[in-house]
Amino acid sequence: MASMLSDNGSETFDRVSNHNEIDTSKLTNIASILTTPGFDSSRLHPLAGLEKGVEYMDLEDEQLSTMEGSQGLIPSRGWSDDLCYGTGAVYLLGLGIGGFSGFIQGVKAIPPNASGRLQLNTILNSVTKRGPFMGNSAGILALGYNIINSSIDGFRGKHDVAGSVIAGGLTGALFRSSRGPKQMAYASGIVAGVAGLWSGMKDKILE
Repeated sequence: MASMLSDNGSETFDRVSNHNEIDTSKLTNIASILTTPGFDSSRLHPLAGLEKGVEYMDLEDEQLSTMEGSQGLIPSRGWSDDLCYGTGAVYLLGLGIGGFSGFIQGVKAIPPNASGRLQLNTILNSVTKRGPFMGNSAGILALGYNIINSSIDGFRGKHDVAGSVIAGGLTGALFRSSRGPKQMAYASGIVAGVAGLWSGMKDKILE
């Protein structure tokens, strides 16, 4: 099978090289083939794009978001960047805060006259319990907030504090929707307040 492919490739190259009268005896590697004067690489395959040369990575930076008020502390190309950066940052923040809180609780929960191993296990159990819990909760909130906020911004055609507060309120209510209206109202108010505070601080920093 490999020999058949090799033969076919050689025949194809010979046809191209013969058409342009190329001395194939001087060709030793791929680079010499592509740089040989008179060699028309586009004849190998019209869609190959070899006329641009060998490009291992041909990536172009997309244009940054031009929506009104969408400029953030980190350059963003749109809602997908906000979703990735925002969710990841908030998850790590929640993980760190939860881990620190678990460490404090673990230290307080150490039994009197406990051995060193028991003390370490108590602290680690508390850290690994609180850290992932708060990190996951914060990540889910950030994911929902960014999706709702991006949808509101896309509908309104701009990003501002009002849209962030509305998105925060809806996110908090949805997050606690299984706990009843009272819990939904509490969560909605807290997340809306945090979203409004963050948006206001960001605007002040960017001024």
